[in-house]
Amino acid sequence: MTMAHSNSSVPITELFWSLLDKADRKFSRVRDLPNYGRNRNDADFHKAFKIYTQLWKLQQEHRQKLVEAGLRRWEVGEIAARIAQLYYGQYQRTSDSSYLSEAYIFYEAILNREYFRDSSLPQDTALANKQLRFLARFLIVCLVLGRREMVSKLVGLLKSMVEECKKTFQEIEIKEWKHVVQEIFRFLKADTSFMNMKPLRYSFLFDTNPDSLPIVASSYKRRGLVLRDVILSSYHHNEVKFTELTLDTFRMLQCLEWEPSGSFSMRSAAENSHFGSGTNRVNLLQDIRDQTLPPNPQKLILYRPSVTHFLVVLATICEELPPDGIMLIYLSAAGGPGLSSPVSLTSENSLDAAEKIGEDVNNLGISSPIRSPHGRPTRTSFQHKDSHKVGDQPSCLWFGSRGSEGSNFVYPCDLIPFTRKPIFLVIDSNKSQAFKVIHGNEKRETAAILLSPSSRPPPSAATSDFTHAQHGSQFTMFLTAPVQAFCFLIGISGTTINTEKYEAAEKLLSSSLSELDKFLVTSNGLHPVWVEVLGDPFLRRLLLRFIFCRAVLALYAPTWHREECLPECLPHLPESVNPDSTVSQHAIMQFANFFGVTNQFVFSEGIASSEGSIIYRSTTGSSGGDESHISVANGY
Repeated sequence: MTMAHSNSSVPITELFWSLLDKADRKFSRVRDLPNYGRNRNDADFHKAFKIYTQLWKLQQEHRQKLVEAGLRRWEVGEIAARIAQLYYGQYQRTSDSSYLSEAYIFYEAILNREYFRDSSLPQDTALANKQLRFLARFLIVCLVLGRREMVSKLVGLLKSMVEECKKTFQEIEIKEWKHVVQEIFRFLKADTSFMNMKPLRYSFLFDTNPDSLPIVASSYKRRGLVLRDVILSSYHHNEVKFTELTLDTFRMLQCLEWEPSGSFSMRSAAENSHFGSGTNRVNLLQDIRDQTLPPNPQKLILYRPSVTHFLVVLATICEELPPDGIMLIYLSAAGGPGLSSPVSLTSENSLDAAEKIGEDVNNLGISSPIRSPHGRPTRTSFQHKDSHKVGDQPSCLWFGSRGSEGSNFVYPCDLIPFTRKPIFLVIDSNKSQAFKVIHGNEKRETAAILLSPSSRPPPSAATSDFTHAQHGSQFTMFLTAPVQAFCFLIGISGTTINTEKYEAAEKLLSSSLSELDKFLVTSNGLHPVWVEVLGDPFLRRLLLRFIFCRAVLALYAPTWHREECLPECLPHLPESVNPDSTVSQHAIMQFANFFGVTNQFVFSEGIASSEGSIIYRSTTGSSGGDESHISVANGY
């Protein structure tokens, strides 16, 4: 061994313990480094990784000597866990999914070899804590990577392990771990198999190849901006989350990544991988990764950030944004001030608290739609709302459970200085309309802004089973999983729709979005901001899903004529894709026909299903039937 030869005067055991101490110090330094900024120095990561690689080789080649000298099995597991943590930390810093796959492989080997399950020390609480922390970290990797079968296995192990520790742990410790178990069960109750029938990531198996997207017909000379950096931050009272990964940021995180080719269809690609290092390890995930895919945008998740920290991060990323880059800022939070106890009205999981506190005064007094003689609302033209009263106090987003306004409230004016660079802003809040003031007050670059509805749809007979469930934000769901969002809106759950019907619905969505895309790119007067946005596949997909979401909510009877229930974008989009347009109404009517819920929507005179290319016939005569037939006239 080269390393042993170069240190022949030093006994292997002494070399090992010396390296282990050095590795621990390097690991602590890497762990404390900020995980944002393009110009950071990754030398510490590479140094730490090099030392842990040396340690791993030493224990492989001199295991017997090291065991005789006192090396314990859990210490081997600790080295492997540190390597996995380094990989996952580097994924967080770079968004390179190959690091995520490497972390999975090491964590899986720790699980299979049970490094932290020492039967000779059943009462060792320190070792039990290591096992529990390992399971929690592995769970996060599996969730982000989409390994649902392994997630189920780990949840079972975590629950049983916590039960085992009841007798040995202190009460405060066991309460903390019980809370972790409750969090993951709650998370999985919302992130069901129905939500995962299609990858949220941009997949060439399901999404249009960027090279095939229609070119924008505009005289504006494009700069070719590309989504380079993303900030994701979400905080709602009692929201669905696991550790610091909230359901909404979890969905947005995946939505802004490329799906490695073929990986979604593989249930356990690393099952037979050899646990080793370097060229000795076979990484099946790496083998199927399409090397022609562009790099993922760098993403940073901020959980309950103080305003000062948020602004420091934003300033750093903005300063280092490449010349061809555009930055996406996603903020999902309850509004304040204006609510004595801020509660999200766009987040599904906070309805109970919202009902107790009462709705914002500004959202009351909305008249009911005028009914036609047939009992359905009549239809009027859709108009942009150029102003919105947000109260006497300036509205903002609330990102903490305690503290003063200065440390926990994000105001629209906080973001204006950063409009010197191209930004794509997504605000998901009951106070989203307050951020309209940014438009027209930018410092240099016109911001592309998507704003959620300020109120959610009122409960109806069809959706009563879902309004109290904890599914995350409806607006974010439309941006990340539109078919599921539509189903939840009309009262269809994953238990009442089979795979074949769901796949047909996805094809219908793809066809509808493609049609909307064609109208959008050929529209006159398309603002240069949207011309640039349409050049990036991730942002283009978000914009088209926004148009779909807006049309659905504008035509949905319970939210018809209720502007507080509609999302908005700035600058305004062309009228050709407004909810009143023929192409938009036709797309939503096809969906309504497909699911048998046409009576839940309001369409203009002359819009008829016979005009469409898709006709839905249910053999059961109900919207929840599993058997269906789809006739496709012009194909997909």
